[in-house]
Amino acid sequence: MQTETESKSISPFHLAFPVDDLEAARQFYGGLLECPEGRSSDSWIDFDLFGHQIVAHYQESQTDVAEGDNPVDGHDVPVPHFGVVLPWVQWQVLADRLKAHDVSFVIEPYIRFAGEVGEQATLFLRDPSGNALEFKSFRDMRQLFAK
Repeated sequence: MQTETESKSISPFHLAFPVDDLEAARQFYGGLLECPEGRSSDSWIDFDLFGHQIVAHYQESQTDVAEGDNPVDGHDVPVPHFGVVLPWVQWQVLADRLKAHDVSFVIEPYIRFAGEVGEQATLFLRDPSGNALEFKSFRDMRQLFAK
């Protein structure tokens, strides 16, 4: 029997976010994360983030952006953040690629909630503009919304 999550087809999400350097965003998302680039202009760039449309919009640096963190499983999770839930092997490939590029992680790749409901692989990093990203994976995707 399929779970509710498995029986639904997932529509791509769209996220527009600010960056203060479009070329650095292009190198980070297009280069390091290997996101194919879509349309662009002199003020924004579309990227395909694992099938989802994200758009880096140029905006001068802002110092009044409200950011914080939330303690989760002994780590300070940056808030706000965005990311993608990947298949297990694809998450490992990404984590290995990021490590090979000596990425400075906010939270190093590890298994969160080990042995508990919702056990997952996770990692956090920031793009060149300071936007926080999380990539996670579940060996059992039924754990995604498990209580």
